Amino acid sequence: MTRLTSIAAAPPPAIPTPHIEYWQLSPMLLVFGVAVVGVLVEAFAPRSQRRPLHVGLTLAGLAGAFALTIAVGASAHLPPGHVVAMGSVAVDGPALFIQGTILVLAFVSVLLLAERSGDVSAFVAQAAAVPGSAEEREGLLAGVTHTEVYPLTMFAVAGMLLFPAANDLLTMFVALEVLSLPLYLLCGLARRRRLLSQEAAMKYFLLGAFSSAFFLFGVAMLYGFSGSVGLAAIAAAASSNVGSFALLYAGIALLGVGLLFKIGAVPFQAWKPDVYQGAPTPVTALMASCTVVAAFGALLRVFYVAFGQLTWDWRPAMWVVAILTMVVGAIIAITQTDVKRLLAYSSIAHAGFILTGVVAASTLGLSSSLFYLAVYGFTTIGAFAVVTLVRDETGEAAHLRRWAGLGKRSPLIAGIFAFFLLAFAGIPLTSGFTGKFAVFQAAIAGGALPLVIVGVLSSAVAAFFYVRVIVLMFFSDPAPDGPSVVTPGLFTGAAVAIGAVTTLVFGIVPGPLLNLANHAANHMFVR
Repeated sequence: MTRLTSIAAAPPPAIPTPHIEYWQLSPMLLVFGVAVVGVLVEAFAPRSQRRPLHVGLTLAGLAGAFALTIAVGASAHLPPGHVVAMGSVAVDGPALFIQGTILVLAFVSVLLLAERSGDVSAFVAQAAAVPGSAEEREGLLAGVTHTEVYPLTMFAVAGMLLFPAANDLLTMFVALEVLSLPLYLLCGLARRRRLLSQEAAMKYFLLGAFSSAFFLFGVAMLYGFSGSVGLAAIAAAASSNVGSFALLYAGIALLGVGLLFKIGAVPFQAWKPDVYQGAPTPVTALMASCTVVAAFGALLRVFYVAFGQLTWDWRPAMWVVAILTMVVGAIIAITQTDVKRLLAYSSIAHAGFILTGVVAASTLGLSSSLFYLAVYGFTTIGAFAVVTLVRDETGEAAHLRRWAGLGKRSPLIAGIFAFFLLAFAGIPLTSGFTGKFAVFQAAIAGGALPLVIVGVLSSAVAAFFYVRVIVLMFFSDPAPDGPSVVTPGLFTGAAVAIGAVTTLVFGIVPGPLLNLANHAANHMFVR
């Protein structure tokens, strides 16, 4: 009885208080906070004031988060493998580089989101209205727009910042859903061709749900193998040769499916052309730049940290994926007649080029991949910004035949688009050439010369359809009822200018950004 009394009188064990490093997490916290404030603006601000409030708040939040990212990286010498938030988030060189890249690209993408052509937004008046209904026509005549796109974008960007920095698989899964769910909604909000937009959103949602399920099954397999979801613990269990390696390899395969889906690698690329074509072009620019950077950052972290001791096991499969991605993206792009679908297959091919850097499995491969992601993002946003300017009576002139003779109608816009296409092709004096040279050099150093040969041949095939578009614009006669090129507004003009200047500067003087990528890679995560 006395013993029972003493047990009952004993104080309950203290629950340890989690230690959160708010300063080192401040860029992500600021973006999340701005997204929440954006929801409050939607709830309480008058409709006429929402757009200017959202634009100012969103741009200021992204700029502030970028400044905080620089401050976090400069304020302390972070050791490799530095983790915060009870070990769930990594704050190291690659994470900060990728987060800074995402924030800059998101800032430029928001400029496209905020543009209004003739006081008309690219987004639907009422998403709940049935296409072609009287309710939809009333919303269009009233000039109503969905300003919810700004907080949705900020939530997506916040997920993108957390995704490549997650140090355990559950945190990574939460970040994956946070970045994906807003994008599913944004893809279905196009003002024109709404049925195509809604179809794109539905396809993206369904296939994204399947890929998330694969990712989660992979997490379960790896937890069964190692008894933990932490990347370091999985790496330790894999190097100790203890446990069921069937669970380990199944986990790697399933996790790889989820990550390769987000970058649009073959054979998980089927969603990309349809979604890029149907989504509003500013949203397509956001996905083609920021989402790809975040997904590759997560892929690098998982395969370099958790599976860094197993490179001989996963590299052969990654070889196959990289080859298929480059070849399929380049060849199928030749048959495309829609400019956004062409850029989608171009994005698939470029994902294969970046995978050649991943296959190197070295510090040089990491730094070259980081550089490629940054320069490719700027070029992509600039190209999609130009697409928003070429219009006919139905909206954006998406079919390539409508671009015939564009160089004679508007030589400046056609010349800038041709410059972006040459950068995609990897022509010297553009950032595309420097990026391809960097990843191919890393692959050769890693013993992947055959992969580089396939990459060079794929680049030659890709150059064909890029040059075909340039020839169409400058050496074909314009149709009498051809599209017009609208005068770019302040925001779109700034996006095009930023894309063109960065593509040229990083092609001629790539040293500063390459050095920054090398510095980040040298402070890479501990395997």
